[in-house]
Amino acid sequence: MGVFFFFIGGGVASLVINSLLLRFSKSLGIRNLNDVTIRWSNESKPSLGGISMYLTFIFSLLAYAVLFDEGDVFNSSQIIGLLTAGTLAFLIGIADDAYDTRPLLKLFGQIFCGLLLVYTDSILSLTHVYWIDALLTVFWVVVVMNSLNMLDNMDGVTGTVSISILSSALLGMYLLNNGWQSPEAFIAITLIGGLVGFLRYNIHPSRMFMGDTGSQFISLVVSFFAIHYLWNLPQAYELPSWSGFMIALAAFTPAAVDTLTVVINRIRRGQSPMVGGKDHTTHHLVYMGWNDFKVWLLFLFLGIAALLIAGVGMYAVQQGVEVWSVLALPFFGVTFFALYRITQKYHPTKENKSKHKQDLS
Repeated sequence: MGVFFFFIGGGVASLVINSLLLRFSKSLGIRNLNDVTIRWSNESKPSLGGISMYLTFIFSLLAYAVLFDEGDVFNSSQIIGLLTAGTLAFLIGIADDAYDTRPLLKLFGQIFCGLLLVYTDSILSLTHVYWIDALLTVFWVVVVMNSLNMLDNMDGVTGTVSISILSSALLGMYLLNNGWQSPEAFIAITLIGGLVGFLRYNIHPSRMFMGDTGSQFISLVVSFFAIHYLWNLPQAYELPSWSGFMIALAAFTPAAVDTLTVVINRIRRGQSPMVGGKDHTTHHLVYMGWNDFKVWLLFLFLGIAALLIAGVGMYAVQQGVEVWSVLALPFFGVTFFALYRITQKYHPTKENKSKHKQDLS
């Protein structure tokens, strides 16, 4: 019951905060004034969604400490690491939204976020060689922070995919980690509620963007939960590391497919993968004839499918038949093949550009 109230609290807090931000901001966080060649929307809208996400996160920590904290949540090194790294990611996003910081500076900040998680015992257990696992953890954090940031190119998509991943982590807590009594569970459910509240203003036609403030923060949080509840399976199950990899692959398939597709296509064109553009799977779906809302519905479907397949993998692990976790491979493969083919077949034309402008108006 407490988890349910945290979900409702997160949603209400997000709705109130975002409503106030929209009411009192006329120019703060406005994007697209000078970068319409990269960004999808033709309208300038405030990139303030990340503020509500961060404040909802702080609300969850304080509420848990006041209502349930018998072991002092702020004595947990992992929670302190999440709070510290999450705050840094939030500040990195604010700086990028406000000043369009250099990519290298942003990368250094992301690496430091990963190091903070490693230092506070949030580390991937893959090789069981500390320095290798530490490097893999930092690499994982940087990849996730850039992947979800790249996916934040169309209304509602990144928020929806983030909900799916956090829900997968919650399912992992319930099936494999003794339920939802930990502070991490309350943080996750509150953030899911906060993201649902944000989507009220972000699903097409949106009134605000997530911005780097939101994408950097939520991707750091997502990478933290994935480390503990998707990648790292409890030692009691004595399972090979690939089982956790399969579960994480299933949960991250919508984001991973888009990132991999963009990277492959840009390298083939001789272009840097880090340069922005309107060449994501979401964009090519519009070039195929879909509107922005239908694209969001597809990623909602993919997010639900990812959650279900990750859940099957977790249940299989729980029952000792972890081989079923390999369902992640055909799910990833089919999704990648279908979306990659669309990026090869459909490209921007005068007709679909005109139709897109009409859909946005």
